[in-house]
Amino acid sequence: MPAKTVVALACMVVTLGLLSEAAVYKVGDSAGWTTIANVDYKLWASTKTFHIGDTVLFEYNPQFHNVMRVTHAMYRSCNNSNPISTFTTGNDSVTLTNHGHHFFFCGVPGHCMAGQKLDLNVINTVSSTPLTDPPVSSSSPPSTTIPAAGFPGPSPSHAASLPTVAAAVVSLFVSLVFANFAS
Repeated sequence: MPAKTVVALACMVVTLGLLSEAAVYKVGDSAGWTTIANVDYKLWASTKTFHIGDTVLFEYNPQFHNVMRVTHAMYRSCNNSNPISTFTTGNDSVTLTNHGHHFFFCGVPGHCMAGQKLDLNVINTVSSTPLTDPPVSSSSPPSTTIPAAGFPGPSPSHAASLPTVAAAVVSLFVSLVFANFAS
């Protein structure tokens, strides 16, 4: 096998390994998104380390629940009058594209006050300046990317991050260019 093919394959394996580090978290684990099981969503979120690129999955019965993404103030007061976005399929995936706090609750009357609310924090491994994405429409499909609510995250961890993946992609590109010039 020519050397440039070996180099390209090795770089692709490294890149794929880094990309596969994004995690999928089912909110509430086996109980899902509900009021029946008395899930402590604050405790659930505190046991996870969320990173940019991770996905949170809300599984619930859409006849009895929904998911609303809200601001911090709306989260604190359980105010569902003007959510950032609303999900209603019962199997909603949200990909986390920004660091900082992300606030969700069930908009069915009484559910948020009963504890069906989630504040998850995506750690910042790059800088302390929040990233921005365009706002998410409430008519979004079940798989949606959600920007952070503009709340700063905690100190960085040593986990793989989007810049690490970007570096791997650049490394692959440079290796391919080098392999083409070397032949």
